[in-house]
Amino acid sequence: MTETLPTEWTAPSVLPAADATALLADAPWRRMVTIGDSVAEGVREPVPGYRDLSWTDRVEEALGAVDPGFTALNLGRRNLVAAQVAAEQLRPALAFRPDLAFVVAGGNDMLRPDFDADGVRRELAAMVSAFRAAGADVVTIGLLDITAAGLGPSRYREVISARTRRLAELTAEVAAEHGACHVDNPHGHPVAADPGIYCGDQLHLNARGHAFAAANTIRALAAHLASA
Repeated sequence: MTETLPTEWTAPSVLPAADATALLADAPWRRMVTIGDSVAEGVREPVPGYRDLSWTDRVEEALGAVDPGFTALNLGRRNLVAAQVAAEQLRPALAFRPDLAFVVAGGNDMLRPDFDADGVRRELAAMVSAFRAAGADVVTIGLLDITAAGLGPSRYREVISARTRRLAELTAEVAAEHGACHVDNPHGHPVAADPGIYCGDQLHLNARGHAFAAANTIRALAAHLASA
């Protein structure tokens, strides 16, 4: 018997577009900006049964359905370390006058031999605090641990896992210190350990993975609104 693979309309880990919009029905945000690296940019590969959308595309879709006047700007670009994101993207992001800002950085720093966790923390804090001072709500993201899916060079998996968790911890700390919303992508979720959510490069999420990440993000935004 041929196995029927889940699609974004049947997978319980994915939010249908209507449900995503309903969760954010009371959202006040009208101008969303995203800064960061390839995760922010939305690098991905298509997957049958899933719309070819990044996690930010799906957040924008939901907020756009809430208010037709909603607008968004994504400045994310692959291969940047946190200091480069701050130097190249923060000023134009602030000039956009966002009321919602996503800050996604540190993943490339983490993969360098000389990972400077304290330096990444300072850069993240500078970016988050700048947006908060400008009156924007800010969202940070905890990255999934690719080693949970058996990915990454075997001899480096222990280091990658430890660094991924450290980056997630310090990012959450920065968010808490500045009153930002942190999306703690669950390491223990069954989908997080599924290699089928990743691209062929075994590093970035594919369209299925982005649908999963978007659902986590939208649920976190809804919880943030409820607690305000």
